[in-house]
This record gives sequence, structure tokens and C-alpha cells, in this order.
Amino acid sequence: MSEIQVASRYAKALIDLAAEKNVLEPVKKDIELFLDTCRVNPQLQAILKNPIISLDKKANILDGLFGDKLNKMILSFFKIVVRKGRSQVLYATGKEFINQYNILKNVVKATVTSASPLSPDNIAQIEELVKQATKGEVILTAQVDSDLIGGFILKVGDKQFDTSLSSKLNKLKKEFQHN
Repeated sequence: MSEIQVASRYAKALIDLAAEKNVLEPVKKDIELFLDTCRVNPQLQAILKNPIISLDKKANILDGLFGDKLNKMILSFFKIVVRKGRSQVLYATGKEFINQYNILKNVVKATVTSASPLSPDNIAQIEELVKQATKGEVILTAQVDSDLIGGFILKVGDKQFDTSLSSKLNKLKKEFQHN
């Protein structure tokens, strides 16, 4: 079974347990803390993936880092996963937990890339349009790419709306080459 499948099943179990115990929001915050810690300290991910390091040592490291910061349920979950010899999927499980949480709560992630920085009003307008289209909460990330020349590219989930001048120029170039 692939790491993604295992992580998805563990995340589903954790999200179901957290919902059952009415601690979904605190668990989400704790998972975000775990993911942020792993991003900042790639050594932690390396330790969790290393088969040479003993399971007890991995459990002790997690307990030492997060013992007083995370919900006891999450610490127990981490210990169970480590004892099963699956510590390498903890990071992927955390990411999958956030994905499943977003689906459950109808949270949509969107990215807008523009040639120059967008004003707060522009960002608010785009956020509102995405919110109306998806009928969910929107987490919008704004990026700048001067290669676009003008316009913007909006990515919402697996959909992309490209109004950039560079893509229009590329289309014209292909049409001229074709004709």
C-alpha cells in the first residue's frame, strides 16, 4: 500500500475521532503546529523516516518536542503510528488531515498570480468572486510574477483561469506559426 493511501486512512481515522470527541478545531491547530515544525526542521522528518532509529527513540523525540504542546489524543495517535512502524507517514498524514478538514469544512485554497502586486481591494474582490463561485470559505494566496507582463492567473483547486498578457501573446505566436 502506498504512503499516500496509508496517510489518507490514518488522517480519516484521526478526523473521525476528533469529530466524535468534539475537538476537531484544536486537533487541526495541533496538526498545523506539527506540520510547521516539520517544515522548519527537516531533521525531524529525516528522523521519522529513518529505519535505523528505534521506535522508542522516535516516540521519545515526539513526546519531548510536543508533549506539553499537543492534545493528548494526538500524542497517543503519534505513539500508535510509531509503534506500528509507520512513523515515515506522519508528515503525509498531517497534510492529508488538513486536506480532509478543508473538504469537510468546505474550505477552498486559491492562488492568484499577477504581474504586479495587487491592492487589498483587488484581493478582496477576487476572494469574494471565488467565495461566490465555490460557496465556501476561501484561503487566497497572492503571488507576483513579472513574466506575466499584465493580467493574472487564478488557480482554484484544479481549475486555472489565465488572463495574462504573456499567455495571450503565446497563443498569437502559435497561431501565426501555424498559419
